[in-house]
Amino acid sequence: MDQIKTGKFIQEMRKAQGLTQRQLAEKLSISDKTVSKWETGCGLPEVSIMPELCNLLGISVNELLAGQKLDDGQYYKKAEENILALIREKAEAKKKLILSIIVETMTVISGTTLLLLAGLLEMPIWLRIVLIALAVIVYSLGIGVACVLDKDAGVYECPACGQRFVPTMKEYVAGAHTILRRKLRCPNCGKKSYCRKRLTRS
Repeated sequence: MDQIKTGKFIQEMRKAQGLTQRQLAEKLSISDKTVSKWETGCGLPEVSIMPELCNLLGISVNELLAGQKLDDGQYYKKAEENILALIREKAEAKKKLILSIIVETMTVISGTTLLLLAGLLEMPIWLRIVLIALAVIVYSLGIGVACVLDKDAGVYECPACGQRFVPTMKEYVAGAHTILRRKLRCPNCGKKSYCRKRLTRS
């Protein structure tokens, strides 16, 4: 789905209902910054908010996801397209997640092997230094690539407000984490908590 198109459609429908961003936000019990992010294409409404949002804007969820008003002929076609888009998004996120795990595993094996060779075998000091330097480079590059893949594989969901978002690389790297959760600050409610990894934005 096209976030920019959906955002412009939300803005258009909001104005058609004579609502300001603040008024719409108050009716949904969210911040006006969240509405602004939707309208600029920087995020999508959380699934739990969609029915109420659509009711306020006088549109269907299918029209919201399509980013346009639909007649009867278009409605079912767009519904199928939206479902397929979600399936593709989930499949793509899974691929990146699996690739990230493979890169991490190969990095640990390669880096550890180089360090073991440097520490256990008889060799000149310069060669030992070269192997250790190579191990550091392998670890750095491998972890960097794995982080980029993992960050782009889906989104994180705030446990406090349910908002799904993509953290910046700085926030991602700095956040303490478990296998499926990472400590991040939610851009919607501002709370810092362990956010769960999700494969789709909605």
